[in-house]
Amino acid sequence: MKYFKDEDTSKDAVIGIYESLLLKLSTHVVDNFKPWLYVFARNYCLMELRKAKRNFTAELSEDHMYSEEFEHLDNVLMKEKQLNTLEKCIEELGDTQQKIIRLFYIEEKCYHDIVEQTGFEWNKVRSMVQNGRRNLKLCMEQNEA
Repeated sequence: MKYFKDEDTSKDAVIGIYESLLLKLSTHVVDNFKPWLYVFARNYCLMELRKAKRNFTAELSEDHMYSEEFEHLDNVLMKEKQLNTLEKCIEELGDTQQKIIRLFYIEEKCYHDIVEQTGFEWNKVRSMVQNGRRNLKLCMEQNEA
C-alpha cells in the first residue's frame, strides 16, 4: 500500500512477489530472510511503478477520433501552390539578385561564402538579400490577390 496507494494493485503486487520469491529462493541462498524480503519487495514495487510509467495510456476523446486527412490535404495543396508561386517570383528577379537569393535561401550559404563565390562586397550581398526578400514578399502578395 505504501507504494501503490491502491488496494487492488497492492494485492496484485503481493501475488507477484510470492511468484517471484519461488523462483528467486530456488536459485539464491538467503542468510537474513527478513531484510532480504523487505528489499526484494521494495525493488519489486519500484519496478512495477516504472513499468506503469512506461506504459502510460491516455484516454482519447471524441475530438481525437475524427480524421483530419482532408484538412491535411488542403494544407499540402496550399503549400505546393505557394512554392510554385515563390519559384515564379524568384525567376522574375534580376539575374544577380536571383543568384544571391538562391545561394542564401535555397543553398543556405552565409554572406561570407556568397562574397567568396560571387566576388561582390559583403554589404552589397547583404543589401541584395534584403532587397530580394522584399521583392519576393511583394511578388507573393500580388500573386495571392
